[in-house]
Amino acid sequence: MERDERPPSGGGGGGGSAGFLEPPAALPPPPRNGFCQDELAELDPGTISVPDDRAEQRTCLICGDRATGLHYGIISCEGCKGFFKRSICNKRVYRCSRDKNCVMSRKQRNRCQYCRLLKCLQMGMNRKAIREDGMPGGRNKSIGPVQISEEEIERIMSGQEFEEETNHWSNHGDSDHSSPGNRASESNQPSPGSTLSSRSVELNGFMAFREQYMGMSVPPHYQYIPHLFSYSGHSPLLPPQARSLDPQSYSLIHQLVSAEDLEPLGTPMLIEDGYAVTQAELFALLCRLADELLFRQIAWIKKLPFFCELSIKDYTCLLSSTWQELILLSSLTVYSKQIFGELADVTAKYSPSDEELHRFSDEGMEVIERLIYLYHKFHQLKVSNEEYACMKAINFLNQDIRGLTSASQLEQLNKRYWYICQDFTEYKYTHQPNRFPDLMMCLPEIRYIAGKMVNVPLEQLPLLFKVVLHSCKTNMGKE
Repeated sequence: MERDERPPSGGGGGGGSAGFLEPPAALPPPPRNGFCQDELAELDPGTISVPDDRAEQRTCLICGDRATGLHYGIISCEGCKGFFKRSICNKRVYRCSRDKNCVMSRKQRNRCQYCRLLKCLQMGMNRKAIREDGMPGGRNKSIGPVQISEEEIERIMSGQEFEEETNHWSNHGDSDHSSPGNRASESNQPSPGSTLSSRSVELNGFMAFREQYMGMSVPPHYQYIPHLFSYSGHSPLLPPQARSLDPQSYSLIHQLVSAEDLEPLGTPMLIEDGYAVTQAELFALLCRLADELLFRQIAWIKKLPFFCELSIKDYTCLLSSTWQELILLSSLTVYSKQIFGELADVTAKYSPSDEELHRFSDEGMEVIERLIYLYHKFHQLKVSNEEYACMKAINFLNQDIRGLTSASQLEQLNKRYWYICQDFTEYKYTHQPNRFPDLMMCLPEIRYIAGKMVNVPLEQLPLLFKVVLHSCKTNMGKE
């Protein structure tokens, strides 16, 4: 996974030593492809390096940072390469709060995404050189910079070029294809996740948190209100009824749960009283947690009851597209006690600077709001291990990911576990007829949040986690 920023530098810390790590000399970068390549398959690096010995002296035509090669037709750095790819693949539409002429430099490039994308297009970055499957590696590599008209640039910047292709579940996020029978070609009836239900959510402890550090208040509701799907009245699913659990359903659920590593996380999250955690230390800890959670997903795949039914290529494609979602789902459910307990204690020892607070992005604010909402949703549902295992399999078996060789087979597997999960919840929770749709409605939200987090600059992640964990833990203590 390509990320824009370099690891943040550490601030000042208090006396003593943290129990979870020593202050790192250089922070480890987050996993690039989201999984261990030698465990599954190698991916094409996909960019053209500059063969010239003077390559290190070349500068990015977008922001002036050190260029790493020829990316999508022009000489650019890794940050601008990744930003351009994400913007085009995810059909991003940005807004400039100034006069659409913001200065682009290594330090200022994240302040205005609109002007950054605009300069990418003006300098000749070729959007058609991006692979359609979203995987690393470009296409049409022989094509150099492209020159497009001002009208075409405006169509891209305004989103007009993407309108016909866009199929976001809330006109902002990815469309939800986790439910069976939701392809337009199969039926004209709405799918279980086709109707939107608007629900507002307060930022809970974030107002007090921000006032504590900045002396500024924020509105009780952020401008972007989270949405979750509500069931369609034409849902083809079986109505809730008292019945016994099918033996085959029980067997498959047992196999899914057995594939999970439900042991507590091994990454140390202990800290001495009075120690002030730096930004660099907290970032390093988050990277270690992500690494451990990631390797647990790789081990999980090999234990799945359907492991032999799919190719290694398909597993590679599925994992590279869903690893963030799997980590987020597990953090909010089976590992939530540690994440919202031990990790929250560590983040409480980290004090962000005024600059970090002022520079926090709108995208980060949206992620915070949605994470808080989703945490409370899962906390209310009290998801069982069986339900978690089914939700994880359903989310992983996404037949609409590009580049798959056995999409139809994946669709059948997806349906199998969709109905097994429904069978289990309606058997186990007979007095909660809406439990199953409530669980399934969380999956598109998981996907949307995971996609949004990719665009949050790395140096903002420590603050993001501090706010979310602070808010959730504070409100959990009041219940």
